[in-house]
Amino acid sequence: MKSWSYPEAAFFRVKTVPLYSGFMYASVASYIMQAWRQFDIRITRFPPFWMAVALSAAIYANFFTNHFMPDVRWPLAAAVLAVFWRTRIHFTTVRVERSMPVVLSFLLIGFFIWIAENIATYFGAWVYPHQAQQWAIVGPAKISSWMLLVIISFIIVAALKEIFPKQKALAAA
Repeated sequence: MKSWSYPEAAFFRVKTVPLYSGFMYASVASYIMQAWRQFDIRITRFPPFWMAVALSAAIYANFFTNHFMPDVRWPLAAAVLAVFWRTRIHFTTVRVERSMPVVLSFLLIGFFIWIAENIATYFGAWVYPHQAQQWAIVGPAKISSWMLLVIISFIIVAALKEIFPKQKALAAA
């Protein structure tokens, strides 16, 4: 929807969008998959799966509909807080298990992606309209977009790593 532009024509692209931009989004899910394995992640108090999927679908739809309908990212963020309020993520670092609210992990990952996005725009990987004349920081409001993207990826990975294997084990028992 012309939210940003690319500095030159890409050899591999869909319309005007270079394929490497899709890899940027895929890298978020890849990071979550690797972190799950390396930090021996487990989740407690995960909300009902249908609720998490419905919330993910609404977040994903908002990424597209916000260009011609009201942007509902803040009500969606409030829904994330309500749905995942009790959910904790447990991870092991240097043989010590630690935990934090999963909502905090969404925010932290979104923040670090935002830092990476600022580095990428500084080096010209893509340009936002306000950066057309010279580089300027990507506004911190963009952290909410990244946080919401992380939630979609997280729910997909949680389903693959925890929810589906547990359902399969229960069915086999």
